[in-house]
Amino acid sequence: MNYLTRGTALNNEVRIFCCDITQLVQEAQDRHDLWPTATAALGRTLAVGTVMGSMLKSPQEKIEIQINGKGPLGQIVVDCYYGGNVRGYVDNPHVYLEKSPEKLDVGQAVGTEGVIRVVKDLGMKQPFVSEVDLQTSELGDDFAYYYMVSEQTPSMVALGVLIDTDRSVKSAGALVIQLMPNTSEENIRIIEDIAANIKPISQLLLEYDSPRDIVDALFDDYKELGQANPQFTCECSREKFGQVLAHLPVSDLKTMIEEDHGCEVVCRFCSERYQFSQAELEEYVRNQEAGK
Repeated sequence: MNYLTRGTALNNEVRIFCCDITQLVQEAQDRHDLWPTATAALGRTLAVGTVMGSMLKSPQEKIEIQINGKGPLGQIVVDCYYGGNVRGYVDNPHVYLEKSPEKLDVGQAVGTEGVIRVVKDLGMKQPFVSEVDLQTSELGDDFAYYYMVSEQTPSMVALGVLIDTDRSVKSAGALVIQLMPNTSEENIRIIEDIAANIKPISQLLLEYDSPRDIVDALFDDYKELGQANPQFTCECSREKFGQVLAHLPVSDLKTMIEEDHGCEVVCRFCSERYQFSQAELEEYVRNQEAGK
């Protein structure tokens, strides 16, 4: 089961988020037919998106992550929702690049000539938009840089997706540790030591029973403030796509009717498919021509 724990430690001077989203990333792989390196790149972004979503204050808030390093993956897009639910896709799901037989080359797949763009819709008149240059394109360091530059929050960001020999997702998740403004020099050194010596989060998820156990192993005074079971959640529906089709130019609708006698719409975020019949398209045309 997907699971996230969030809380504080070191006399409340650091806040911690740790999640296991192995099942969620497996669902993303299945939905989009992701090859291993594409799975790792999207999975890492979904993992940090789960953490970002868990920071939202209300169900009306939303965050979108856009990563475009001009690599073979194209753009990575992840939407983050209240409670840690996420959805996402990559432009090109069929990417498999390796540094070695044991290590996928996420950085090369993402590309290094680009940016991370974070759009926060917090219910204000305009969303807040932050953009930072990619650093390594391995994504953990890149999001640590984002937090430092855009939110002035020193953070350790560990993201990991481990692909099994059968190409399924063996483990996937994130560990994010953030320093509060009053963090003492002693506690800063403790976090620096953790960052320098910690095992990959994908390995820790296999060694421990839960994210809570991982955090308890790192900190003696961890105080859990909340937990969640994040899901791959998409807002798409047949009704929403029908509304879009109904407002397409009449010439486009007539082309679909004449050439295909209907149409199929595929959601980019979840790959769900929706069929619309010729009769439905003809009704959309009649409504537009009647001025409805």
